[in-house]
Amino acid sequence: MSRFWSQAAQRCEPYVPGEQLNQPGIIKLNTNENPYSPSPAVVEAIETEAANQLNLYPSPTVDQLRERIADANELTKENVFVGNGSDEVLAFSFMAFFDQGKAIRFPDISYSFYPVYARLFNIPFKSIPLRDDFTIPAEAFFQSDGGVIFPNPNAPTSVYLELEAIKNIANQNPDQVVIIDEAYIDFASGSAVSLIHDYENVLIIQTMSKSRSLAGLRVGYALGNAELISGLTRIKDSFNSYTLDRLAIAGAVEAINASDYYVNITAKIIATREWSFSEMRKRGFTVLPSQANFLFATHASFPAETLYVKLKEAGILIRYFNKPRIENYVRITIGTDKQMQQFFHALDKILSCV
Repeated sequence: MSRFWSQAAQRCEPYVPGEQLNQPGIIKLNTNENPYSPSPAVVEAIETEAANQLNLYPSPTVDQLRERIADANELTKENVFVGNGSDEVLAFSFMAFFDQGKAIRFPDISYSFYPVYARLFNIPFKSIPLRDDFTIPAEAFFQSDGGVIFPNPNAPTSVYLELEAIKNIANQNPDQVVIIDEAYIDFASGSAVSLIHDYENVLIIQTMSKSRSLAGLRVGYALGNAELISGLTRIKDSFNSYTLDRLAIAGAVEAINASDYYVNITAKIIATREWSFSEMRKRGFTVLPSQANFLFATHASFPAETLYVKLKEAGILIRYFNKPRIENYVRITIGTDKQMQQFFHALDKILSCV
């Protein structure tokens, strides 16, 4: 630790992303990326933009993309904020809506970036224990001093919280912002976006990294009432006026336009998820009910860390979290049918040695 570090740098405990190994033949089932390519129309739009416009700054207001996202969600442009991936939108949200003197609440098993941001911005927090079945106890989020944030479906558990429970949380925090991080919502039974019309304290954050196959482009966005969006814009414009480049804007606009393409590949991933869920259970795994593009599973007689190591040796990456309560679970991203068949072939070889 350098003596030149600020207090913020000293108290940081940085987020650790999943492994990105540049090795040929690796099957990546560890970072919840979409196994399918983006729409060809998206690639064409990016190539056209790259050939003609890179000498010019992008739009600081990104109106074209905001309008397309608004139309897709039956909102107005004033209800939409866009940023450089949902992680940046989350960071701006912590700065815009959470204060240093008031403790926020999020689940104890949840997206690992939440405590990172809380410590970085010196915001106190209370981790709310999930129930034994890993569901969110909605009542434990009532009347938070500083606000509430949680993923839905939750990560890394994949468990979905029903809309009625979210309404209750919003109703019980009328003077605080309730942030629902919907990174995986297109693989689930329904978004909370409809609440925006009735709850001025609800902010929805989504991403194009998962269902729209654009993890490499870095596009995230927030949906909420105009005053919340204005608060995010104030933070953004005090940090960086141009958070989205021209290629990202062009690709994201076309991704919204290509909705039929993405509905199709999302349906394929859900079908593969359900088949994989059944196959895992046949092999003795306990698997949480998933409404995401991944499975969260444990085996009674085979340690999770060993399974992670053995699969890595076989050229397959999954995610292992060495953390309390989930140290014997692994998270497995849903790949293509072929990738999942290769995964189960390798898994059977490993389990046969038990």
